[in-house]
Amino acid sequence: MKRFFAGTAVVLAAVLFLTIPVGAISAQKAILVDAQTGRVLYEKAADSRSLIASTTKIMTALLVCEQCNVLDRMKIPKEAVGIEGSSMYLQEGEVLSLQELLYGLMLRSGNDAAVALAIYCGGTVEGFVAMMNDKARLLGLEGTHFQNPNGLDGPNHYSTARDLAKLTAYAMRNPIFYQTVSTKSVRVGNRTMQNHNKLLWRVDGADGVKTGYTKAAGRILVSSATRDGRRLICVTINDGDDWKDHSTLLEKGFSGYTVQSIIRSGEHLGEITVFSGSKEKVSLIATKDFSYPLSADERAQIVISGPGFAYAPVVKGKEAGYAYVCIGDVAVGRVKLIYSETIERIVQKEKPGFWERLFGGGK
Repeated sequence: MKRFFAGTAVVLAAVLFLTIPVGAISAQKAILVDAQTGRVLYEKAADSRSLIASTTKIMTALLVCEQCNVLDRMKIPKEAVGIEGSSMYLQEGEVLSLQELLYGLMLRSGNDAAVALAIYCGGTVEGFVAMMNDKARLLGLEGTHFQNPNGLDGPNHYSTARDLAKLTAYAMRNPIFYQTVSTKSVRVGNRTMQNHNKLLWRVDGADGVKTGYTKAAGRILVSSATRDGRRLICVTINDGDDWKDHSTLLEKGFSGYTVQSIIRSGEHLGEITVFSGSKEKVSLIATKDFSYPLSADERAQIVISGPGFAYAPVVKGKEAGYAYVCIGDVAVGRVKLIYSETIERIVQKEKPGFWERLFGGGK
């Protein structure tokens, strides 16, 4: 692997995407992301804001998983009964666990379950929606705003394909969320619920996440698939052929890219000259691992920023710049470097002057 020094900082930028024929993907907006590294493998209008229908429930479920004990049981209030749209048909006064409601939320896409969970977790629906927007800001979802916990259309209820992918990659790290969305079918009391996500049966490694539809929003699908420890997240918005498109994108993402270890923590990535030091060279050490998905024709290069020299003293463990990982002329990540050892400064004794030598001062 090539390593070289760059005198100026390298700019992080986007890189090549999957080669998909024009018109092959029906979605108006789409994105395919490698969840571990964040590399975008394909995108189409991914930052355009849209209605998101029931994919809203990804955030609803995530907050419940993080903020509540899902073994808690709640009595269903009248406010959560008879909600417009898809439903798990809750009855006022019945008692269910939060986990059972999560199944109704994510498998049956119950708008009534969303309201019940919001009231339990946030005190009121309005309070829970405030929590949703706080979490969106915390996760850096800049193109997202929530107006309700279930995804009913509203002028201030929207997100983007990129934000939904980022949210999902985060949510899938929560074991309760993962267990819920990867469940194919479950029985809750006298209800038998089957997951609406057909990819769980059609795509190898599929393990989530959520469907969505309203007449105004169109068909929306967020999916996840994991193979050999590698997870891809796919999002399509307003896509009349979403099952096929997700299958195509996920397969191409797995087959077209493999994750490669490029830098290992503690690895010596190069050395620089030390001026006025007890040694002339000092090694630069990586502080963390860095892996990245690469296609067969991509090669990574490591570019070390800085002038390639330092003045003594240098101190072991002190920051020594960055190693940028580049594909072609584009940087896709960086790793902080530290000095491998301490090198003291050597103070050069000044030569005696003429009068010092004349009168013996130079002895």
